[in-house]
Amino acid sequence: MNTMAYKGYVARVDFDSEDGVFVGRVTGINDVVGFHGESVVELKAAFEEAVDDYLATCAKLGREPQHPYSGRFNVRLSPDLHARAAAAAARRGVSLNRFVEEAIAGEVESRGKGTRGF
Repeated sequence: MNTMAYKGYVARVDFDSEDGVFVGRVTGINDVVGFHGESVVELKAAFEEAVDDYLATCAKLGREPQHPYSGRFNVRLSPDLHARAAAAAARRGVSLNRFVEEAIAGEVESRGKGTRGF
């Protein structure tokens, strides 16, 4: 997967071989911000224009633009659960962060709903 970043927004970029264009979409937000270009230079300009247009549209509508997830958040656990999770992570030979990440990913995937439906 190829990505590009602008003003804190990250986009995933793919190549559409049928149409012969690069196609991108901003990730980490629920709003749809897409763009395309026939060359890398054109793609980069289209991405920046799409983000700028998204921000301007939000301002015009008086709506706060969504911001990408940072990948960081704090979790409050009981001391007992914290200790048991740390022990389970150590038994698996992974960090507590990795253990929690895998647990959340497993739960999200097992429900088959991704970021929707919770």
